[in-house]
Amino acid sequence: MTETYLEFDNVSKSFGPVEVITPTSLSIDRQQFVVFLGPSGCGKTTLMRMVGGLDTPSKGQVRLSAETVEEPDRRRGMVFQSYSSFPWLTVEENIRFGMKYRTDLTAAEKTERTHHYLSLVGLEDFAKSYPNRISGGMRQRVAIARTLAAGSEVLMMDEPFGALDALTRERLQVELRLIQAREQKTIIFVTHDVEEGVFLADRIILFSKRPARVVADIDVTAKLGTERTLETRELPAFYELRNHVLHLIRNETGDML
Repeated sequence: MTETYLEFDNVSKSFGPVEVITPTSLSIDRQQFVVFLGPSGCGKTTLMRMVGGLDTPSKGQVRLSAETVEEPDRRRGMVFQSYSSFPWLTVEENIRFGMKYRTDLTAAEKTERTHHYLSLVGLEDFAKSYPNRISGGMRQRVAIARTLAAGSEVLMMDEPFGALDALTRERLQVELRLIQAREQKTIIFVTHDVEEGVFLADRIILFSKRPARVVADIDVTAKLGTERTLETRELPAFYELRNHVLHLIRNETGDML
């Protein structure tokens, strides 16, 4: 049974006289994979940053487990588009760094978690490598593993695959769905790529151009189920969903994302 976990309660945001987000209310269930989809600059990343305590609403509240989000904490971790690995640390050390302030874990427990997440993202053979010796896709796996190792319950992902080539991006999208299923995390994923959004999401929240408002709330699992593979993109239901989202976007903006 699903559980309301994350709430946006009449949240709005303005920067000076510029309204970025109109009053918005949303509820997100625990362990749900939610994609924020919309035009570049529409405010979707700002909404996600509010979940992380990295930005604050002008009005309204963001609540996690019924507690108002006021500042960052380790329950909410961010994965950015730009590579965020520390170049002076190995892959293994980068992942372990996510637990630097986990005083509740012993050194042995940190080592065990490091090895677990190294294995989860398929980087055991690169544990002693430095970031400049691995590919961009591998570096994003390191960022995901580090965030998970820190103990984050919510992963906030801001176009993390945007700088990767098409084949690597598709492969990591499949891997991310598998990781989410195994680790049972709540994921908020920001993108303006319609196919990426449809492939990844349990649910798509489609935003208008600025000031952002919710155009549609789309249940993707009702059409595609929860298992996603490379063959998912060839399903008629995938094309139907993609075309439906594109139609909504064109009606809203008059053009493509």
